[in-house]
Amino acid sequence: MNALNRRLVTALTAVSVTMTPTLLAAPKAVRITPPAGTAAWLADSRRLPDPLRTDPVAVHRFLAAVSEAEQRGLVSEYPGVVGALDGAPPAMRYAANDQAMTAAGSPFSERNGQFLLFDPRGDGLVAQVFGDLSAADRIAVLVPGAANRADNFWTGVGGERHRAPAVQAADLREAAARYGTTDKDRFAVVAWLGYDTPDGVDVSAAREDLARTGAVALNRFVAGLSAVRPQATIALLGHSYGSTVIGLAAPAFPPRVTDIAVFGSPGMGVNTVAQLGTTARVWAGQSSGDWVRRVPGVRLFGLGHGTKPTDPAFDARVFGTSDVADHDHYLSPGTDSLANLASIAVKGLVAYAQGQCRERKVQRLRLMTVHKGH
Repeated sequence: MNALNRRLVTALTAVSVTMTPTLLAAPKAVRITPPAGTAAWLADSRRLPDPLRTDPVAVHRFLAAVSEAEQRGLVSEYPGVVGALDGAPPAMRYAANDQAMTAAGSPFSERNGQFLLFDPRGDGLVAQVFGDLSAADRIAVLVPGAANRADNFWTGVGGERHRAPAVQAADLREAAARYGTTDKDRFAVVAWLGYDTPDGVDVSAAREDLARTGAVALNRFVAGLSAVRPQATIALLGHSYGSTVIGLAAPAFPPRVTDIAVFGSPGMGVNTVAQLGTTARVWAGQSSGDWVRRVPGVRLFGLGHGTKPTDPAFDARVFGTSDVADHDHYLSPGTDSLANLASIAVKGLVAYAQGQCRERKVQRLRLMTVHKGH
């Protein structure tokens, strides 16, 4: 541990022991808020599947046995539930969320797209699909970090578009056509804001309460994708606190999740790749200009998220971010970081390294370092 990290750990210890019992309290129980309209849905005489407890595979089977007319009726009657129902056919969720967004009014009613989730309550939840999910052989799920809300999902935190999950997901899909060595039409990206994020760089961002709740929701979402598109493999990309959500969810990921890439990560809740309990390849990137480098890679008094994923001791595969200036430009067009993430999102940099790409891409690959191991 270098001198800077020792000073930061000492400071963190001093702050921790003087904090109020509330801040140092034991982790809160995970409580997922049911979708709007759940009570009426469960009271329906048709014995509809519980949106929080029924396995997404069972949800998919139930709805596959329902006629198209009945599906349309469920969408019309219960848009809040159907729009969030993991395992439901994407077309049903798109229609339900379109209805819910129209009912929510401005600014949501003006947004066009394909949405697998929309809930305006509180800070809001949104998941937007870029590409044709029904035809995708590969799906990338982007999990954003702190200060993201439904009202800045398209405009970005602080009004900076490069920080908007919707913009980042669209840029990732565009980059895949250049660097991903795949048919763009067979690749879909989902910007998933399916959890309540920390408000900013505060105590809630240093704790894992929100991440643990987000991990439960992410696991259901991934299971739902696997249920509706079993042919596809999945890559999960997590920025900042979103990487912590992915780390806590990782032990339950199905084998279809083949790659995990985190960037600007404060930690994934564990100290090594092995502790993630996943068969997926794990990648990490961190810019030399990213302020998160100054966050100590520790867990102490309920604060912190463990060893940084770019630390050699963590044993992740580290990809190049040489031209990323700060914490928020990892997915900006033209950066080596985006090129590497696009390749991971599509096929993993293993295929990239095996020469299944043009010389320009090979040159970009030289900017990355890969630690031995996982």
